[in-house]
Amino acid sequence: MKILFIGDIVGKPGRKAVRESVPDLVNKLKIDFVIANGENAAGGFGITRSVGEELFALGIHVLTSGNHIWDKKEAVTYIPKESRLIRPANYPAGVPGESSVVMKTASGEKIAVLNLSGRVFMQPLDCPFQTSQREIAALKQETKVIVVDFHGEATSEKSAMGWFLDGEVSAVIGTHTHVQTADEKILPRGTAFITDVGMTGPVDSVIGVRKEQIIGKFLTHVPVRFETASGAAVLSCVVVDINGKTGKASSIQRLQLTID
Repeated sequence: MKILFIGDIVGKPGRKAVRESVPDLVNKLKIDFVIANGENAAGGFGITRSVGEELFALGIHVLTSGNHIWDKKEAVTYIPKESRLIRPANYPAGVPGESSVVMKTASGEKIAVLNLSGRVFMQPLDCPFQTSQREIAALKQETKVIVVDFHGEATSEKSAMGWFLDGEVSAVIGTHTHVQTADEKILPRGTAFITDVGMTGPVDSVIGVRKEQIIGKFLTHVPVRFETASGAAVLSCVVVDINGKTGKASSIQRLQLTID
């Protein structure tokens, strides 16, 4: 089973990158299932129903998220109605939406996707490590193929989660920083890992935002409303090959494609 995991989609440039490259990637690489982090897909901050439907129509099977999932008010009412859009499992009880989903590929194999959020330099949510144990135990009742989106800032926390879940899940894919790391690997017990899959969004930017605005903020500390940059975009992703019977990963390939 081949999984394509697309890094944080940022605004229109990110959606354009998905539209112009993902269908070809799926065909050329014989991808069975597509996952993407979509929490910044609407205007660079948050997600809306129309944007979610656009991405699902392009062949994405599951959209994960993170700390920006609530940036568009519409998400509060949208996420309970769309099971393919998930939010971190370690939000407090009663928060709208689901934190995991189990779906079937075209060949009938089941795959589970779980979303978690880090806490270092992030919101003080419940412990992602303890939460992951409870969630994974339940998901294993349905399938051995489990892919985790760990949305976190600190590389140490994400690396620790990879080792913590080695052998328990098929892949731990880091998101949030918008900068692709070069440490993709298969851990000793068969879990694919990368600290951060990177951003799918405007190349000429600072993590997706107009560079002039970010530089100005660093120079002056004066608050400014950030806007998504324009121009050429990059699609950052990984392709993970997983044994559907054992849930173990055999390879992980890191890719970056530039779209004019």
